[in-house]
Amino acid sequence: MTFAIESHRSLYPFRSNYFEVQGHRYHYIDEGEGPWVVMLHGNPTWSFYYRELVKKLSPQCRVIVPDHIGCGLSDKPGDKDYSYRLQSRVENLEALLEHLGAEKDITLVVHDWGGMIGMTYAVRNSEKIKRLVILNTSAFLMPKGKKLPWRLWLIRQILPFATVAVRGFNVFSGFATFMASKKGLAPEVKRGLVAPYNSWKNRIATLRFVQDIPIYPKDPSYALAKETDDKVAELFGKTPMLVCWGMHDFVFDRDYFAEWKRRFPQAEAHAFEDSGHYILEDSAPEVTQLVEDFLEKNPLEKKE
Repeated sequence: MTFAIESHRSLYPFRSNYFEVQGHRYHYIDEGEGPWVVMLHGNPTWSFYYRELVKKLSPQCRVIVPDHIGCGLSDKPGDKDYSYRLQSRVENLEALLEHLGAEKDITLVVHDWGGMIGMTYAVRNSEKIKRLVILNTSAFLMPKGKKLPWRLWLIRQILPFATVAVRGFNVFSGFATFMASKKGLAPEVKRGLVAPYNSWKNRIATLRFVQDIPIYPKDPSYALAKETDDKVAELFGKTPMLVCWGMHDFVFDRDYFAEWKRRFPQAEAHAFEDSGHYILEDSAPEVTQLVEDFLEKNPLEKKE
């Protein structure tokens, strides 16, 4: 790796595993034994974001946390060698979980872009998904009347500015350590979150994720996102679901929280008024306990 992960091992004490997808090394955490729990990060985080939840659940579950290609400890290929689109993300996840043998009884935990990636996988593999944990994310197109926040619009639309700002000056990953937390992050946590994104080459995914946000029908990932939007509530309207929401989130704000509750009235929903987008940084003890309690309250059916 092109950054010193060893300096973060006290916070991230997990063994690294790799699986080859499309000719690239796809990094993932694989900790514990028991029921499958798959956690999917967003942009600009990586599996480091889930470290406390992994520690909480791995004594009783098998926890899988991949780093999307271009993120974390996974390879960071150029555009000629990898398509940084939703379709590729879902296909990578499908290949990894098939390789690992996760064929049934999966609990899916999603945050940020992990929501659309994970729930698109879930729509395609609905028989495998038994429980859902939702953390400041979306599995549908923007709610009616919403607009993309201006900061993301600038990055998405103005290409020369976006390329220099995000890949040259790391404004997306770097600024997120200040803007995405309500309570503020410890210096070592900030360093851990941005560590993989330490060069122009290694920041490609942080830019491409923003540029792949599906807003208009002409956008490359719009059709796939709309398919998920159309099917997700029908397929998972009775699935046990826990929604934990940091209310100080300038992207996935209160309107998105309301949309989850509207589409999934069966969900157990918790609002955290003192947390931001990085809810697992601002309220890790409370959220990890809620997740553990949720799994206990919604046990998987025992097979004869």
